[in-house]
Amino acid sequence: MRRILPVFFAVILSTTAYSQQFTRQDTLRGTLTADRSWWDVTFYDLSVRVNPSEKSIEGTNVIHYRVTRPAQRLQIDLQSPLILDKAVQNGQELAFTKDGDAWFITLQSPQTQNSIQQLTLTYHGLPREAKRAPWDGGIVWGKDSLGRPWIATACQGLGASVWWPNKDHQTEEPDSMRIRVTTPRGLGNVSNGRLMDVYVNEDRSVTTTWFVNNPINNYDVALNIGHYKHFSDQYKGEKGTLDLDYWVLDYNLDRAKAHFEVVKPMMKCFEHWFGPYPFYEDSYKLVETPHLGMEHQSAVAYGNQYKMGYRGTDLSGSGWGLKWDFIIIHESGHEWFGNNITTKDIADMWVHESFTNYSETIFIGCQYGMDAANAYVQGIRNKIANDKPIVGPYGVNTEGSGDMYYKGANMLHTIRQIINNDEAFRKILRGLNKTFYHQTVTSADVEQYISKTSGKNFSKVFDQYLRHTNPPVFEYSIEGNRLRYRWVADVKGFDMPLKVDAGDGKSQFIQPGTEWKTLTLKNAAKFSVDKNFYVKTRKV
Repeated sequence: MRRILPVFFAVILSTTAYSQQFTRQDTLRGTLTADRSWWDVTFYDLSVRVNPSEKSIEGTNVIHYRVTRPAQRLQIDLQSPLILDKAVQNGQELAFTKDGDAWFITLQSPQTQNSIQQLTLTYHGLPREAKRAPWDGGIVWGKDSLGRPWIATACQGLGASVWWPNKDHQTEEPDSMRIRVTTPRGLGNVSNGRLMDVYVNEDRSVTTTWFVNNPINNYDVALNIGHYKHFSDQYKGEKGTLDLDYWVLDYNLDRAKAHFEVVKPMMKCFEHWFGPYPFYEDSYKLVETPHLGMEHQSAVAYGNQYKMGYRGTDLSGSGWGLKWDFIIIHESGHEWFGNNITTKDIADMWVHESFTNYSETIFIGCQYGMDAANAYVQGIRNKIANDKPIVGPYGVNTEGSGDMYYKGANMLHTIRQIINNDEAFRKILRGLNKTFYHQTVTSADVEQYISKTSGKNFSKVFDQYLRHTNPPVFEYSIEGNRLRYRWVADVKGFDMPLKVDAGDGKSQFIQPGTEWKTLTLKNAAKFSVDKNFYVKTRKV
């Protein structure tokens, strides 16, 4: 069931939790308003003509939707400066009004419950140009090293409505989609799903048609336009033969063939830990892009310039982050967490980013062993800011702290230690992807699944790490061989288990609470807290 917040409540909740001022536009973008909640998209049929010389686009989107309750007005999202030219249903042109980036269309045909309707939208304009893709997104009107056009979209958070009209809310995923893109002669487009057709028009422009067989979230829908060369391979995976397709700039073909060899061992690792790749019907693709990278479903954007690590650096400082290409591993991990499992509200985006950041640790464990994996995940703690809660304000299209990456991964690593059984932990990760296969979820759905499946109540752990700014503090003192200890935390009754060495070289669990407890140590000088737990320690 979708979580629908009344407009006024969304704003009050957000300003209380984050001390931010939100506008009506934030609410129209981030909330399932009455003009959004009565219809569910089943299919998008998007056709776009791209004009690089003018940095303009024009096109149509035929929206197929199911009526869940009768109504006569709907909200379409299309961001300025793009212009909605026309809306047509059953041959009748419809009236509409504009409120910022929301367009409200008044329907004339009866909207009978459970009926399937179509709405054709025509639009054009100069879409927002990305300032710093993929973080500050839009359309990248780039050039390759030979000075030729190289164009891509990147719009997570900002929204797909920055370049095409749709119902721009994360709860909404069509069951399938067709993407037709027309480009000038010499340029080709790579989008999501399978390539169905390449057609040369009378004016020598080229139209490529792609078809997505699976549900897809709006921000994953992508244009990638350039002078591409294609090569392919196959992986024998858990669901049979998975097609691996690679689209790279023509002059990088040989380089890519060598560099992308990591994909097969990555697939073996991720399928083992997360379950079958979620989009066999649409293939797996890496597409070279003029920006760093994005998790575009079945068309993963790659722009790490064939370097190891993150742009040639190790985010962890451990050395292990330079053994593999960060963008290939991280963005591909999103195929399970972000694309297969998608949150209903980006306030819960930790579900995308914490698990995917942790997929890096999983991959290192597969390739180099657990000591290396532990060193990496501990190393990325240097990137944690502890600036604000990871869960953001709901209903206003706003993320929480960027700590959803490194701190979120370390929260999961801590939970893994508490479960203390890697096979059980692996079954949880696989179970999430099976239980919520091709679904949108809330943070609560994921939290409750982990607690129920593990048999351990992690509710206080999730609350502390996700909904408060700081991690828990393990406060302790040692007098002789007597250890006094407790948690200092924001969550009332916080009682997370902790693994320690009492000085005899052996690990054991203790159960601190917010009241002082004691433990007799074997050797006080050698007492230590397991570094795989992301906690602060304070000796008093």
